[in-house]
Amino acid sequence: MSFTDELRDDADEVWSAIYDHPMVAGIGDGTLDEENFRYWLRQDYVYLVDYCRLFALGAAQAPTLERMGTFATLLSETLHTEMDLHREYAADFDISAAELEATTASPTTQAYTDFLVRIASMGTFGELVAALLPCMWGFNDTGRRLREDGLPDEDRYAEWIRTYSSDEFTELTEWCKSLMDDVAASATESERERYRRLFLTSARYEYAFWDAAWRREEWSV
Repeated sequence: MSFTDELRDDADEVWSAIYDHPMVAGIGDGTLDEENFRYWLRQDYVYLVDYCRLFALGAAQAPTLERMGTFATLLSETLHTEMDLHREYAADFDISAAELEATTASPTTQAYTDFLVRIASMGTFGELVAALLPCMWGFNDTGRRLREDGLPDEDRYAEWIRTYSSDEFTELTEWCKSLMDDVAASATESERERYRRLFLTSARYEYAFWDAAWRREEWSV
């Protein structure tokens, strides 16, 4: 059993809860209230800004030139391609680029991104990989499950499912899983245990991010 197989077992309960969450179920059958998805789009844009920082820090910490180059590519693709696509997709929901830029991070978004940037800034390269993996892997897992159920009639939600279940996104996810396996292979048992804890924490934040969108979470004061 590979290390990521073990991680999958650890995260299975969390990812099943994500798949069963009414936010995700509503995307899957096309019935989700647009306002909930608009909230999610705005918060995801805020999240992507700090996700770019993770790739930059990953490039800085990478132990080989090959891995440095890959993280630099991921940074460029996210910053210049994915975020452009996110802006275009948000426009389909009548959210302007200015609105995205003006979005204030929710308490959950702030907590999640602060956790990721702290691990990337203060932790090891392996810890960084473990912390960032659940975002890619969780979206790919959710997208593929929803696609197996059949695409909804709502084209915009169907596009979300197609994006995260695509061969391209699956390939990226598999690369990140392979990287985690490579890093774990040379790690001590205490380091692997640290990776497991960080991975599970990020997976739980992924669930919390969906739930915050369902509740349209705001700061209380």
